[in-house]
Amino acid sequence: MSTTAPAPARTENRHYARVVRGATAVFGGRRSLRPSPYLVYGTLFWVLVSAAAWRVPICCDFGQHAAVVERLKTDLLDPAHPTSALPGDGSAYYSPYAVVQGAFAQLTGLAGWQVVKLSGAVNLVVLLTGLNRAVKTLTTRAWAPVLALVLMVLLWGTRMAWWSGYLGLMSLTGHLPFPSTFGIGLAFWAWALTARLARSGGSPRAYAGLGALCGLVLLVHPISAVAALIGVLAFVVGGRRDWHARVVGCWALAGAVAILVALVWPYYSVFSLVGDQSVDGIHEQLYSEMEARFWLALIGLPALWLRWQRNRRDPLALMFAAEVLVIAYGWFSGHYTYGRILGLTLVPLQFALAVELAEPRPWPASRRFLAQAAAVGTALGFLVHGGAVVPRSVDPIGFDQPPRWPQYAWAARRIAPGEVVLTDGYRPSRSLPGYGPNLVAPAWPDASLPEPERARRQDAVHRYLAEDSTPAERAAIVREYDVRWLLLSPDQNAPREAVVVAWGPETGEVLARVPGDPSPGKSSPARGKSSPSGA
Repeated sequence: MSTTAPAPARTENRHYARVVRGATAVFGGRRSLRPSPYLVYGTLFWVLVSAAAWRVPICCDFGQHAAVVERLKTDLLDPAHPTSALPGDGSAYYSPYAVVQGAFAQLTGLAGWQVVKLSGAVNLVVLLTGLNRAVKTLTTRAWAPVLALVLMVLLWGTRMAWWSGYLGLMSLTGHLPFPSTFGIGLAFWAWALTARLARSGGSPRAYAGLGALCGLVLLVHPISAVAALIGVLAFVVGGRRDWHARVVGCWALAGAVAILVALVWPYYSVFSLVGDQSVDGIHEQLYSEMEARFWLALIGLPALWLRWQRNRRDPLALMFAAEVLVIAYGWFSGHYTYGRILGLTLVPLQFALAVELAEPRPWPASRRFLAQAAAVGTALGFLVHGGAVVPRSVDPIGFDQPPRWPQYAWAARRIAPGEVVLTDGYRPSRSLPGYGPNLVAPAWPDASLPEPERARRQDAVHRYLAEDSTPAERAAIVREYDVRWLLLSPDQNAPREAVVVAWGPETGEVLARVPGDPSPGKSSPARGKSSPSGA
């Protein structure tokens, strides 16, 4: 009996050793459970930026994404057009990411704008963990992910670049709750998994998982997926040396699964977006002032060059070169939407610099120069982006702050969900649908509504609000589009048949009710005879 007694103890010891090794791997230590630098500073960054994003007022594209959640909350399986009383079949906004948001809104009863706000903290977790895994495929240095995070959010340019999918601190804070941030976080995870499979291989299930992840990125944010897939290919080419039948078959499996995931998604066809030029005009401005918006990131170019000199198949160098070619194609072809990958094009520069600076000392003169340039660049970057996390009340130097659009909850409280509003205001047409109302004319192109029809609706709005419009013309537009409300700027005249209901507390904009069968009459000033205090 005594000879068999120690066996459970040996099993217990082996189990304890596995637990210790697992905990040590998670927290980054070797001989203790001391947390890694990235866990400490990444957590602090998550708390700070999540709080900063929450305080950014609803603006820009936020209302569009909140409207998507509202429509899915109303009908998860067959949502209407995001911003108009039309069918939503084929709208690329109905991605897996948005459907999960809609299901969460149904389950909790939260409003669309609340769900979008809450999504910011979740997106940041995906982004930060993905960054950590991606950088760890490039180096084992514990401080490299911390440096990569700092450089990624600050090393941009001396003019703010504000766009969804741009990872500068100011833009990231404003667009944190959007699908682009979630998609980029998944892209980082895809790069990390690709690097591991390219280096050491894996089971067919792992390759299929990579394919499913790439397909998900493609559905969540198609334009970011262009850069994400370039990165995947770069890590494959840079990491795989031997190509035999099994390896080729596994990578083919990954590609097939990615295509299959995209094909079976029932809400829209991502491949129908190829060649779509409806939003190219909007994105042309991405190519303006590029030097001022991005030049600080070029500090990482020497580090990328050194990597390429050491390895002509370095994945970061390959990724950067390919993405530059895509951006150039967007410019010369007029498909300016490809400029949206500019934000991810800087990532190879920033990551390469972080890896180089994470190397142990003593540093050669070239690395010391890079460190000094990076320090100056990040300081200049913070002057541009610091207002994202420094509130105006404690701002010592007057940082630029995120946009502060007027809020439209005052109008939404009076408009029933789904009722149609006629407005030509830039900000209300982008914000108001996020609370549930519909518009006569959507502000953004959408695959579920042909562009000629959207243009016809915009023309109807302009005709209705024209000073020389007749009562008969206005009545016909009201009947055709089932208009129930007008939202007018203070200098626009409300028709006599409209009843002024409320005034915007920040802008003085006017909300007026339109009867279902308006009676003819002449126009009168939008404020009518009553004062705002009597609304």
